[in-house]
Amino acid sequence: MIAVIDYGVGNLFSLISSLQYLGLEAKVTGSADEIHTADRIILPGVGAFADAMNKLRQTGLDTVIKEQAASGKPLLGICLGMQVLFEKGLEYGEHDGLGLLKGEVVPILGDLKENLKIPHMGWNRLKITRNCPLLKHSKNGDYVYYVHSYYAKNCAESVAAVSDYGIDITGVVVNGNVMGTQFHPEKSGETGLNILSAFGEL
Repeated sequence: MIAVIDYGVGNLFSLISSLQYLGLEAKVTGSADEIHTADRIILPGVGAFADAMNKLRQTGLDTVIKEQAASGKPLLGICLGMQVLFEKGLEYGEHDGLGLLKGEVVPILGDLKENLKIPHMGWNRLKITRNCPLLKHSKNGDYVYYVHSYYAKNCAESVAAVSDYGIDITGVVVNGNVMGTQFHPEKSGETGLNILSAFGEL
């Protein structure tokens, strides 16, 4: 069973619908016991870095997630859920993340050299930079759907795919059993389903 963590930051309907379409058993939960007994964990999220971390700490789910990651259980962060896996986020101040991946989350605008719109929103192509289990059914040039204004930086050791938006936007990160996508696989058509399917096979 896949535990989709509910901590009050995001609409989970599309994600659950995609997992069910793939025939993967999944449950939306904020229960530590159910997360412990799950085979895999997905941490979704939309909104602000600090708000997400505050809610995880208030519920004690930050500790649960770190314990489960340390046990070797597959963990997938999506969008903001991927961002909080890093050491810190620089959104309206500096805030500590879960620290499961090295690097920080910074404003895209600060690094853009072209006059491109923020947020980075819509379809963009993946450039796979290294092989990893999460991308076993994916290929270079596959399109995925992004909606974000911040991105992960200084995280070369975990980057598995990027997308070009004037700069290399970190798209997929993998470090052992801890992985994440900045884009929304549940909104990324067949490409996204392939990624969720690969996660379900771990």
